[in-house]
Amino acid sequence: MNKEVSKIKAKMLEFLSVNILGSLSVNTQKTLSKYLTKIYKQPISKYLIKPYCSLNYRDADYLQKFKPASGKQEYQSFQDFFTRKLKTKPKNLSKFVWACEGLLCDYGLVKEISVSKVKGEYRTVTEIFGVSNEEIPEDYYFSNVFLHNNNYHRIHSPINGKITRIQRIAGDLLILRPWIYKDVPSAPAFRNERVNIDIVDKSGKTWFLSIIGGPGVGTIKLANGIGKGAKVQIADEISLFLIGSTCCIASPLPSKYKKLNDKVEMGSPF
Repeated sequence: MNKEVSKIKAKMLEFLSVNILGSLSVNTQKTLSKYLTKIYKQPISKYLIKPYCSLNYRDADYLQKFKPASGKQEYQSFQDFFTRKLKTKPKNLSKFVWACEGLLCDYGLVKEISVSKVKGEYRTVTEIFGVSNEEIPEDYYFSNVFLHNNNYHRIHSPINGKITRIQRIAGDLLILRPWIYKDVPSAPAFRNERVNIDIVDKSGKTWFLSIIGGPGVGTIKLANGIGKGAKVQIADEISLFLIGSTCCIASPLPSKYKKLNDKVEMGSPF
């Protein structure tokens, strides 16, 4: 019975996301998202933080490793909490690390990942990253990490390397939750607004990142100093979200995390 209820709920949410939100103009979607973001910026919204943390974090010390994005001693709003920053960069990093914190909702070889039908057209996983099929080898590995609202929402470099491409692609702002899209959990990544970043490591291999927005994002902001030609060190901050997000990665190496619904953490070994 519970499974049937979940299926019905997922179907309803998919209809809401694709058929209702997806039918609105991009400008209307952005207006709604900016309005939601504006609410979370109000000072009174800071009173949501304590009950929200009580519901979402079992670790009483979880927030101790973060500081307000505003630079103040205390969080000024829920948005200030949502865009919290790490107090210190993770130590004892391995050679390759996860770029973000979240739920691994899709994983596999690029050549084996399902295509998705978007507005009447079938698209391959390489189109998430804004490149042709030839630019990402078939033996690369695709990862899709869904960042829930309670996750840390800044994206960091998974490697030491040089940024060779930054591409901003306009698109929809569909609901990102992967469990509502049946057999294609990465479906919104094929059509949502995103920023694609390529980083070439010291061996000449390219790591492809697609930083994807959803309802309420407002915008995807690049960190200071991030641009084409910039050199980045492992775990350097690349970007941040304003509410709701997904990060897709195409990597030349397989991840140690292959089980769907595994939680990954920024800075942990890739």
